[in-house]
Amino acid sequence: MAPTFVVVPQWQGSVSPRAMRLSDGAEAIRGDLPSSVTHQVPVPAEAGDALDTGIDRFSTLVMVRERLAIALRGGTGPVLTIGGDNGVSLAAVEHASRQHPDDLAVVWLDAHPDLHTPDTSPSGGFTGMVLRAITGEGAEGLTLDAEVRVPLQRVVLGGARAIDPAEDVLIQERGIVSLPVEDLDSPDALVAALRATGARTFYLHLDLDVLDPAVLAGLADLYPFGLSVEGLNRLITALRADFELAGATIAGFAPASPEAATDDLPSILRIIGALTR
Repeated sequence: MAPTFVVVPQWQGSVSPRAMRLSDGAEAIRGDLPSSVTHQVPVPAEAGDALDTGIDRFSTLVMVRERLAIALRGGTGPVLTIGGDNGVSLAAVEHASRQHPDDLAVVWLDAHPDLHTPDTSPSGGFTGMVLRAITGEGAEGLTLDAEVRVPLQRVVLGGARAIDPAEDVLIQERGIVSLPVEDLDSPDALVAALRATGARTFYLHLDLDVLDPAVLAGLADLYPFGLSVEGLNRLITALRADFELAGATIAGFAPASPEAATDDLPSILRIIGALTR
């Protein structure tokens, strides 16, 4: 993957008490990226309005989605999008899907499935709806349309361990592949699940909360029993060996302070290395 980066310090999709730290996390990562191939999408300071959509801060999220889409437009190679919150993956997957129509799967490594709609979300936070929006279901303005959506049959979840009841029902009823952390000890199950989608290319969404908080402290949400950095990098390496990487997102870095960010950045840069080398 040619190392091209787009940094989007968006926090408005999160409802975590640590949401504002997501902007700081994106900026901290940007400081260690090569400036010649790194672009930044401006994110408004204001929270934004729901506008009766059931999505908190909807107006700002739509604005950032449009700005990110413009930043990605015209590019032909894969891009590593740095959030911010998970919502940045909506426009990023849309861009990848336009480049790989009918042949793109999404691998979603996250402590949460992010499969809510405004009707089922207990929080109203878009970060918990973004994968469902990528599959074409959600609120107009923050949902992929038919020509670029990725159907649930080409979605593979990995590492989810904070699954709400409505999401669990959807996973069971739609037959969505969801691999628990223990199935990711080796890459075999994840590679087999991606192969079963029939896709030759994949987009990797990585929320850092898929990692165990013992190995990365700067997380917006803390869920124990996650992956190690070494285990995650083995998964990335194995997937890239068998499939074409169409693009990737790293989201969810929420350091408590600049000093804390410095402690976590070596691990994040190792993950970036696995995605780009």
